Parts: sequence; C-alpha cells; structure tokens
Amino acid sequence: MKNIRNFCIIAHIDHGKSTLADRLLQATNTISDRDLQEQTLDDMDIERERGITIKSHAIQMDYKQNGEQYILNLIDTPGHVDFSYEVSRSIAACDGALLIVDATQGIQAQTISNLYLAIESDLEIIPVLNKMDLPSANPEEVKDQIEELIGCDRDDILAASGKTGFGVDKILEAVVERVPAPTGELDAPLRAMIFDSVFNPFRGIIAYFRVFDGEIRKGDKVKFLNTGKNYGAEEIGILKLNQEKRDVVKAGDVGYIISGIKQAKEVKVGDTITQMDNPCENAIQGFEDVKPMVFAGIYPVDTDDYEDLRDAMDKLQLNDASLTFEPESSAALGFGFRCGFLGMLHMEIIQERLEREFDMTVITTVPNVSYIATDKKGEVMDVHNPSEFPDPSKLEFVEEPYINAQIITKADFIGPVMSLCIEKRGMLKNQVYLTTNRVEINFEMPLAEIVFDFYDRLKSVSKGYASFDYSPIGFRKSELSKLDILLNGDQVDALSALIHRSNAYHFGKRICEKLRELIPRQQFDIAIQAAIGAKIISRETVKALRKDVTAKCYGGDISRKRKLLEKQKKGKKRMRQVGSVEVPQEAFLAVLKLND
Repeated sequence: MKNIRNFCIIAHIDHGKSTLADRLLQATNTISDRDLQEQTLDDMDIERERGITIKSHAIQMDYKQNGEQYILNLIDTPGHVDFSYEVSRSIAACDGALLIVDATQGIQAQTISNLYLAIESDLEIIPVLNKMDLPSANPEEVKDQIEELIGCDRDDILAASGKTGFGVDKILEAVVERVPAPTGELDAPLRAMIFDSVFNPFRGIIAYFRVFDGEIRKGDKVKFLNTGKNYGAEEIGILKLNQEKRDVVKAGDVGYIISGIKQAKEVKVGDTITQMDNPCENAIQGFEDVKPMVFAGIYPVDTDDYEDLRDAMDKLQLNDASLTFEPESSAALGFGFRCGFLGMLHMEIIQERLEREFDMTVITTVPNVSYIATDKKGEVMDVHNPSEFPDPSKLEFVEEPYINAQIITKADFIGPVMSLCIEKRGMLKNQVYLTTNRVEINFEMPLAEIVFDFYDRLKSVSKGYASFDYSPIGFRKSELSKLDILLNGDQVDALSALIHRSNAYHFGKRICEKLRELIPRQQFDIAIQAAIGAKIISRETVKALRKDVTAKCYGGDISRKRKLLEKQKKGKKRMRQVGSVEVPQEAFLAVLKLND
C-alpha cells in the first residue's frame, strides 16, 4: 500500500485538465502513441465536441521512481459549476489533488470552490501552473494569487504545459513525494465506497469503487449496506484504459465490480460494499445528497415512448447521479417527468444525451426553481411547477431560493457586471481587489434570475473574462406571480412561468411577441395572451391566411362582394371554434432565449 497514490485533477473550466491528463498517461506509458487522441479520458462525443469534461474518469498508471514501482490512480474531474457534484465524488475517493491554474487567466471562481471542496476533505494540494508555453502567460502574478489563496511556498508551485509536455515529470515526482499513501488495514473486514457506476447492456451494472479496508476477491459474496442487497462478485478488476480483470483488489486500490445487477436503483453512489460473512461495523461516510437547482419537465414527443423514456432516464441517472426525476403529467404534453438539474448546462447535456444515446426525441418545458408557498391556514408546500402554484387569494406569502454569487472579473468590466447583477435583483455584499486588475464581487441574488441566461450574458458583458460560481444560502420572501400563456383562450401549461411581479409585464410581452413569430399561420386568427390570474397583460394576434374570395367580382354592386365576405367570415368563425393550435417545439425553447 505504501506505493499507491490516489489523486484527482481539479481546475476551473478550460484550464487544461484533460490535456495535462493526456500527457501524464503518455509519460507513464499507460497508453501507446497510436491509441492517444485529444482528451483521451473523455469518452463521450459531446465532451469532445464541446471541449469540456462532463464525467469524472478514473484510470490507473504504473510509474517508476528511484528504482521503486508505484501505482498512481488518477481521476480527471469536470470544471464547470454544474458538474461540481462529480468533483465532490472524485475527491471522496482520493488522498491528494493537483490544482491546475491557467498561467494566462489566473485563479477563477470555480478554481476556488473546487479547492475548498478538496481542503474540506483534507487532501494534499499540489498547485500547478499550466499553459506556460503561451506568450501571454503571466507566471509571477499568478504565483502571487496562488500563494495568497493556499498559503504555500512559492517553490512548491510547479510550472507545466499540457500542450508541449513541459514539467510533466516534475508533476509525477511531486505526486509520489507529496500525496500521502492510502491508510487502511489489509486484515480488517472489507470496506469499499462506490463513487461511480455505468450501465453495460451485456453485463448489467458495473460499479466503480475505492477500497478503504480489507480486500475483495473474485467470487466473494458481498453486501451493499445502503440497499441491504447481497451479490456475488462475478468479476473484479482495476481501471486501466480498458477494464483489466484481477483475482483480488486490496485496500488503497480503485477498481470495478460486475455482479449481474440489472436494476439501476440497486446501486447508489456513496454506498459501502462489505462482505456478507464478515461485514464491517459502520458504513463509510459518503457525500451529501445532491440538491437540484433547476427544474424542468421532460416529455416524449410521442406519448407511446413514455416507458422507453423512463428506461433511458434510469440508465442516465446511473451514469450521472446528480439527475433526479419523478413522473408528472401535463394537459398539453401528456405524461412525462419532472427533472431536477444542477444548472442550465447540465439540463442541456441531459437532453442531448437522451437524443444521442437513446434515440429519444423529447420536449423540455420552461425551466424554473422550487419555491415554498405558505397559505393563510399556515400550511407549507413545495412548488416545483407553475401548475402546482396555489390560488393567490389563499396565499399568505411565497419564499424563493437565494444564492451567494461569486464573480471574478477584470477591473475594466466592474460596471457592466454590476449593472447586470442589479438588473437580476442582486444585492452587492462585498468587493475585493485580488490584484491591481482582478476583482472578486459577491452578490446575493434569487436563483430564478440566474437560471435562464445569466451565465451567457455575464460572459458577453465581460468579453469572456468573468468567471462565476454560486452556493445556495436559503429561502427568502418574495413577490411572485404566476404568468399564464393562453392560445385562443386555452391555457398552455407547458409555457406557464412563476416570475417576480416587477418583471411579469415585460416578460409576458416578450413571450407573446416571440410566439407570434414562431406559431405558423392558420386559416383563422390566433390570439396569444399573457395573463396574471384573470387579468390579461399582453396580447398579440397571428393573422389568418385568407383567400381573396372577391377576386371573381370585378365591377358590379358592392353588396355582392359584401355577401361573399360575410360568408367567409362565418366560415372562419366556425373554423376557429373547432380548430386547435399546434405549438411547435421551437416555441418551448424560444422562451429560454428571449434576450437573443
């Protein structure tokens, strides 16, 4: 065990984690140059296309130093705030962390939040300055920032470049010297923690685990403590680039187990594995349950696909434990699921994975957050969906979730960033100059305001320089209204939204204008209205397509023309009573992009 090192890589998005991981794999000959590709550990198409990491990936490397053979277990983690749950799981399975900071951009918001996660878990932090090969690198200034943040010696900060491979050997030496070897007892009862799982159509569910005490052998009878289920270890092994079988996996190692589990709900991330005949006394303290921030309905386009969608969601949840969902139904869209996501990017990725990996075409409703409503009798209810919102006449008050937003930006952009936050009902709490040109601004603001387009607009007002991170701080009272959208007098519940009273009129007007552009013209007029309760606050009309019925009357008496027009008018009226309006899929998505 003294020659095992378990470590992860943490950083802000786009600071070069995956590229540096590629160089580490090359330097330890874990992967041949023939098999190497950009972002080797990112095995999803979406990750490659977008250049981001969505899933944590574990891999074992063999490394020789001073004549001794070491086993290095590396976990590459995502950098985006929406996937911080993946990071917390990886950290729970590690003893040390490489903190990667871009030498051109310096420390950013997600760097700090991931660092705090690692410090809370008592990990050994090795700071690394990446992208040193770029002409715009500013190593001295960034080293000052790192020193101030971690309080380490300047000589402890390693310089590297993921692109050229410079400094990679120093990183490997530092991992062996600074990261502590795992502590655990080989002869104690088995205690292992599941930190990830994947679904294989042929083998069932494969769980990835880290062994803290004892050992697990092929053929052992094991028990999952949280679910209380028993299984046989049909196959165990370690995670190289591909899974490699082993007869025994011992304390300190990271491995996988296949035991023919078919049901996704039987494997819980954070669960403890132990042996049936010699169980451990207490479970490993895993990590807290995930708290979804954004809720949206996902419905199959064809209602017959409901069961297929449920299967797809189960398999996705196995691979992404931060996704939560429960069944719900809507008058406009039929049966579907109410899903909880960690943010808008998370929601977008889930929708794309459903379409790519499971061939499911889905409709997503307007995303919102959960509110707490208290009625006049004092009863408290959670509202996840505008359709559950109680009658305003029976309401005492509504509370909405607030967050503490931490924004780090260049000093030139303080004005635009502040005005954006104030427009989103933010309250300035703190402003600190990290260096002469970098400012950290803290705002308290409602979560509902950042759900739609806040991140994109922040990037555009700061020319891409601002970084953003947030943490929930609880619920506060708020003036909220339910905004309904009516088409020809019929309410479309999938377009309803809960919105602050001060924004309701403006928002309703923009939705109506957008829908007027997107709904195709019919043979009759379509009235699009936005309403709060019984009060209509905005209206647009999609004009009817009409045939020129008077074309055949040239000259002659006007009454002949009028007769034809009256006949047409009656036909349109009757058609409007029986005709229904189809809302295209783009209309549901357009609400998210109202500011474009």
